[in-house]
Amino acid sequence: MTTAHSTRTATVALNTQRIVSDISPLIFGGFAEHMGRCIYEGIYDPKSPLADERGFRPDVMKALKDLNYRIMRYPGGNFVSGYRWTDGIGPKADRPRRRALAWRSIETNQFGPHEFMEFAEELKTEPMWAVNLGTGSIQDAADLVEYMNLPTGTHFSDLRAKNGHKDPYGVKYWCLGNEMDGPWQIGHLDAVAYADKAVEAAKLMRWMDPTIKTIACGSSNTAMPTFPEWDRVVLERTYDHIDYFSMHYYVGNPNMNSKEAVDTDSYLASSVHFDEHAETVAAAIRLAKAHTRSRKDVGLCWDEWNVWYREVGGDGNWEEAPHILEEVYTLEDALVVAQWLSTFLRKADIVRIACIAQIVNVIAPIMTRADGLFLQTIYHPLMMFSQHAAGNSLDVLVRAPTHETRKFGEVSLLDVTASHDPATGKGAAFLVNRSQTEALEVTVKWEDVAPDALTQAWQMTGRDPMATNSFEQPEAVTIHTINPPALNAGTATLTLPPLSFTVLTSQHTPA
Repeated sequence: MTTAHSTRTATVALNTQRIVSDISPLIFGGFAEHMGRCIYEGIYDPKSPLADERGFRPDVMKALKDLNYRIMRYPGGNFVSGYRWTDGIGPKADRPRRRALAWRSIETNQFGPHEFMEFAEELKTEPMWAVNLGTGSIQDAADLVEYMNLPTGTHFSDLRAKNGHKDPYGVKYWCLGNEMDGPWQIGHLDAVAYADKAVEAAKLMRWMDPTIKTIACGSSNTAMPTFPEWDRVVLERTYDHIDYFSMHYYVGNPNMNSKEAVDTDSYLASSVHFDEHAETVAAAIRLAKAHTRSRKDVGLCWDEWNVWYREVGGDGNWEEAPHILEEVYTLEDALVVAQWLSTFLRKADIVRIACIAQIVNVIAPIMTRADGLFLQTIYHPLMMFSQHAAGNSLDVLVRAPTHETRKFGEVSLLDVTASHDPATGKGAAFLVNRSQTEALEVTVKWEDVAPDALTQAWQMTGRDPMATNSFEQPEAVTIHTINPPALNAGTATLTLPPLSFTVLTSQHTPA
């Protein structure tokens, strides 16, 4: 436990004309995998006394809706590389029970394509389907596109209608497999073999529906010995057939694969690595674009990201909905998640889709049991960014004290991003004080046109970086409304406690 002992000063300069890029709403996405209790006992729990007639729980749905997810990846993850999508359609009594080899669990297939699409429609989120390029064939992938997207009149579209949904679902976003660089993956391939299979799958899928957008697999993390060569090879061979390129990364304190002692200062500077990761893969995209003489752009799809390092076993012991990978998040984890979202804003010109993994129970912001739920610490920065970051990402000028970190060297104590929507005039600034001991007095200056008002402010903070929420103490770490600072000639000053995340919203006259 640490105690603040001093206050230092910093300045933040905002200019609504100094723009990184527009913010893609799809960076506020989630990921629902058949993994542990994410699906069963998570988003689908017909045995719960709280469930509705569809098996969805209104309390879980409300918590998910408040996060305002714009896109939802499904059904995996490692799970998808052994998944037969035809198992999850038709009468539930006829659906087969199978071993899900990725997580050593039993898959009942009671939740499948139709149930997921009903879930996505309820959330008003864009579905993003991953196809099986492990045990699955390119024909299996094209058949799924036919089932989901084609009007009736063919075998699989007629089967969809027979199973209760006459109209096409119109799924737009399609992942070409999952983490195929990983030896743990069912059907693991090297970069050339994967790229060639992905190209042929994309061709066949697009011949079924030319309107779809495809996402190729990038490296599963930056520690892979094949990173970033995998990315270069796959991009150069698939570039003309894809619209997005996937990134995955998980972080922890200590790192999952590290035996070093806990290093909170370095952990709270993790966004240095996030920024570098995005820049490296973006460079591989630019190289592939030049190599292929292409005129189109490919965006980054960071479709697995989160804090994950405590619960790493993943052995379901051949149970249904095993209680595995149920990470409990801390205050410092929430501050890292806030900075990860800031990376998406800083790199808004290249990061166009992002999905936190997962959404309920399994490495997730929401934890359930049969009679209720609680919100983990990481829920609150997710909600703040998703609800308030819109329009353009601003190129923020920050002058702040630095401190030495073991992993990243000298790092600013202050991490800041900001957004401004010219259509509505609404703006937001997101500030993290990384220091464990020092408060920061921050002066925020609007350089071009001052806001008409500072409308709201929120803050999450605490003395103990390891503080957590639980069913017994669901609001031990949460975000609180605070008074916005006074605005004087386009300048405002506010104090950021150590270990804090602060959000400040503003209102300009709309353009």
